[in-house]
Amino acid sequence: MTLEANDLLLFARVVEEGSFSKAAERLGVPKSTLSRRISALEAQLGERLILRTTRKLTVTDLGQNVLLHAQHVQEEVDATLALTQHRQAEPNGRLKVSMPGDFANHQMGELLSDFISKYPSVNLELDLSPRRVDLIGENFDVAIRVGDLPDDASLAARGLVRFSIGLYASPAYLKLHGAPAEPEALMEHDCLRLTARNGEPSIWRMEKDGAVWEGIPPGRASANSPELLTRLAVRGKGITMLADHFAGQHVHKGELVPLLEDWKLPEVTVWAVFPGRRLMPARTRVFLDALQAEFSGPRCQKVQEEVNACKTERKSIKSF
Repeated sequence: MTLEANDLLLFARVVEEGSFSKAAERLGVPKSTLSRRISALEAQLGERLILRTTRKLTVTDLGQNVLLHAQHVQEEVDATLALTQHRQAEPNGRLKVSMPGDFANHQMGELLSDFISKYPSVNLELDLSPRRVDLIGENFDVAIRVGDLPDDASLAARGLVRFSIGLYASPAYLKLHGAPAEPEALMEHDCLRLTARNGEPSIWRMEKDGAVWEGIPPGRASANSPELLTRLAVRGKGITMLADHFAGQHVHKGELVPLLEDWKLPEVTVWAVFPGRRLMPARTRVFLDALQAEFSGPRCQKVQEEVNACKTERKSIKSF
């Protein structure tokens, strides 16, 4: 037996209004249609739900039990309508976002400019500090995070993009020091190291044909800013680990050269993290949609195509 949810809603409305006439007027349907639908529901259940007299309606014991289920259906319908109205509302209010400063400067300028123009009623508030903010405790709407995420049931996340990682140095550095032929040779070079959240230099790990090398090469400088390390590498101060996506423009200009390309470094995922609310504010929803569109759209794809072209056309490091 399959019940029609609409019939349950009609039954609940008849009980709520206390008469078929009032319920029919409220629903905008003929009284005869409403009476026929309720009678069909009773026939399907095999018992009366309402006892009708010329003066009043009396709900039977079965009717009382069915009414509870009908009211739950009505609550779900109301919640769905509220969700639809919420999504259709004009995005407005403060949108508080945390993201790494280097990432914002390198990747987010055009997206943020477009977003501000498209949603003038949204007040964008950005925190570009490197710290990992408490989204709920500090009332953030979204945080852009790079790498692995902690297990936190109070938060939800969307994966935006995965970046491949490589080692890079400038032609000037390679002329003075040569290029490492294998990972172990990095221990004899000057390296520019990214610091982890605990303040310690990140471990460099790479694989090739089942072989694994990991270590922390000696560093001329360590910083929590990939952008700063890139600038130092361009100026010939050492070898650095860098997302290929961000290195492409420097390779194209001849400012950086990729190293140890047969060795694969772990990719990193960029995430949009947000409180796991049932009803997401419209301003948060449209910002997440904008992020998703950006990283799957033509601007990001163009950069990746340029990276691939640079790798194909670059000059061999053997010339240094």
